[in-house]
Amino acid sequence: MSDRRRTNGNSESVDNYLKAILTLGGPAETRVTSTALAERLEVAPASITNMLQKLAAAEKPLVEYERHRGVRLSSAGKKRALEVVRHHRLIETFLYEVLDYPIEEVHEEAERLEHFISERFEERIAAKLGHPKIDPHGHFIPTMEGHMPLQASVKLAEVVEGGTFVIDSVDDRDARTLKQLEANGIKVGAKLRLKPRTATEGYSVNIGRSAKALDLSREMAGDIRIVPAQK
Repeated sequence: MSDRRRTNGNSESVDNYLKAILTLGGPAETRVTSTALAERLEVAPASITNMLQKLAAAEKPLVEYERHRGVRLSSAGKKRALEVVRHHRLIETFLYEVLDYPIEEVHEEAERLEHFISERFEERIAAKLGHPKIDPHGHFIPTMEGHMPLQASVKLAEVVEGGTFVIDSVDDRDARTLKQLEANGIKVGAKLRLKPRTATEGYSVNIGRSAKALDLSREMAGDIRIVPAQK
């Protein structure tokens, strides 16, 4: 990946914008509205517009922005966004596996460090960890070349039919929710049985071999991604 010298005003704030656009745009790289970006970053809409105009007008534009049509990353913006995501997820993995950080603490720590590590440090962390492909939350780690596989899992909140599933990943943005999920055995690799439900019903699951059902809120169910368990 590229060196770590700041270009095009690539500050910590800019990196956060690029990551948010990458996440909200999804695999299809659809245009992201200013409203969605403002909600994600908890920033005033006027500030969003100013930043997007700045990023689009840079010598090497990081975004493609049209007022009222939203924004998407340019090739340079996507490269930088994936670079920062790689930093973040490698740091999370290092904190969790080597420094024994609690799972609910690694995200915020990585948020602080992800913008500033050198290429050499990135390579040393990856080598120390055995070049991992996923982080502690089950998310793919982009490669040095900026490639990241598509996640084939679905949100538990979107599943209506019951069945046995394996937890593929858990959202890491809310530390309190993450801690609560972990305390109930909801972590990457765990099996769960989901009871059939209607579109208006809640989410009742059994974790592992537990006979005790656990009721999840819609928000929690939206934070969990699952794949069918192999028979």
